[in-house]
Amino acid sequence: MSLVLDFRDSVALDPAHAQSLLQSVCRSEGPRMEQPFDFRELFVLDLANNHQGDVGHGARVIEEVGQAVRENGVRAALKFQFRQLDTFIHAAHRQGSPNKHIDRFLSTALTKNDFARLADDVRQADMISMATPFDEDSVEQALDLGIEVLKVASCSAQDWPLLEAVAECNKPVIFSTGGLTWKEIDDLVSFFEHRRVRFAIMHCVAIYPTPPADLQLNQVALLQARYPNRAIGFSTHEDPDDLAPVQVAVAKGASILERHVGVPTDAIKLNQYSSTPEQLDRWIRAAQEARVLCGAAARQPALAEEAASLRSLARGVYARKPVKRGQPLGRDDVYFAMPCGPGQLASGQFVPGIVAQQPLDKDAALVHAAVELPQRDKQALFTAIHSVKAMLNEARIALPPAFETEFSHHYGLERFLEYGATIITCVNRSYCKKLIIQLPGQRHPAHYHKSKEETFQVLSGVLEMEIEGLRRTLYPGDMQLVQQGVWHSFWTERGVIFEEISTTDVQNDSFYEDKDINRMPRSARKTRVNQWGRYQL
Repeated sequence: MSLVLDFRDSVALDPAHAQSLLQSVCRSEGPRMEQPFDFRELFVLDLANNHQGDVGHGARVIEEVGQAVRENGVRAALKFQFRQLDTFIHAAHRQGSPNKHIDRFLSTALTKNDFARLADDVRQADMISMATPFDEDSVEQALDLGIEVLKVASCSAQDWPLLEAVAECNKPVIFSTGGLTWKEIDDLVSFFEHRRVRFAIMHCVAIYPTPPADLQLNQVALLQARYPNRAIGFSTHEDPDDLAPVQVAVAKGASILERHVGVPTDAIKLNQYSSTPEQLDRWIRAAQEARVLCGAAARQPALAEEAASLRSLARGVYARKPVKRGQPLGRDDVYFAMPCGPGQLASGQFVPGIVAQQPLDKDAALVHAAVELPQRDKQALFTAIHSVKAMLNEARIALPPAFETEFSHHYGLERFLEYGATIITCVNRSYCKKLIIQLPGQRHPAHYHKSKEETFQVLSGVLEMEIEGLRRTLYPGDMQLVQQGVWHSFWTERGVIFEEISTTDVQNDSFYEDKDINRMPRSARKTRVNQWGRYQL
């Protein structure tokens, strides 16, 4: 649907009024882009054939597992399996087939109307409806029933006619990887990416039940490393009373957890890999406990209790002998011992050259208020080297054997962590390649180049840029051309590593908006590193 709005006569030649009217129209109800499906922390409960071909029993399973979901306050999807048995099974195998699955499929078949009722029960239980279609007609059934998420089973992961039908549905998709090679997984990832399908990947071992030695839970972390922008899950088939695997999977990074569910009766016995509602409750609780144990994905500041505990174990700095006011202190003038009192220098904070600001008796504690620390102009650069190395390691970026490094500090070393960048030159011939690293919060002032044309490509993190007054946010893979004479500045809130490919880099080719920087000698705003492992600045 197209909507054309003509408000030429409404703006009354008032640009501010026009902007206000446009914003109001944009906020009004109407067609919206569909939000991406959130795969994170999703529990997938597979009904499979555990409805036993009895729609009433299927409804009971949904009700009882739905109660376990509600009591644990988690997001869950109830998953059906769809097969159009008239065409899915060859006519010659409809009776007496040696295939062990066929009799079970036939004996537990449900009609489309039965599944429609069960899908309604799923929604009434506040769960997400999900289905694994095993043939193209079943994809159509899923669409007709308004199923929200589709699953591709491991056995269908190379069934390209079926995959084409799944990709056309405009539904979020989870696919399992049981028995697949890396090449086959890569093919499937590329297939869905090219078709702009929202998808997640599930580690799975297609052995029912799966012995502990075959769970291969390291695959969760390997999938996460290979496809860092995709949610990775774990589809479980182990003994339902074994809670260790789900906790290990969470620790390895699984954000989607799947298992089979059912309800036993006097006449119905569950298979060895399906959970009763009670077992499901324990399984969900174990997963939630593991998430609490794993904690945040980013490094967190010390808790107040933790900091106090560590402080109580630290050594403080004490005067070995009487100290005169104004006396510089060397290592022989002090000793380190417990406790480290409030406001006192800890042993790790002592540096030779500290000056006493008042007389100190023998054994007196050195407190921050009574001493002056020596100026350590390049300390910020030493610290930055450590952080830059860590960022490169985290991004898995290896440096060549020979490279040149310089720190840009346009407003002095003392403000390097606010205004600065670390620049690593890998090649500078008729072409130039550099890596530019900025720590969280660093900015690079507005400037242009007369000789050099450069292209930036973000490798890790997020880069904010302003190009001739236009703001751009660049993510990994994004590129930005900067031609000669174009004003540009850049900064980052979270830290960034980006590659600069340019024509030959020549000195004194940067011209800054802040004229004070232009008047500075290069040595005042640049520090070169000969061997950054040994701080040869």
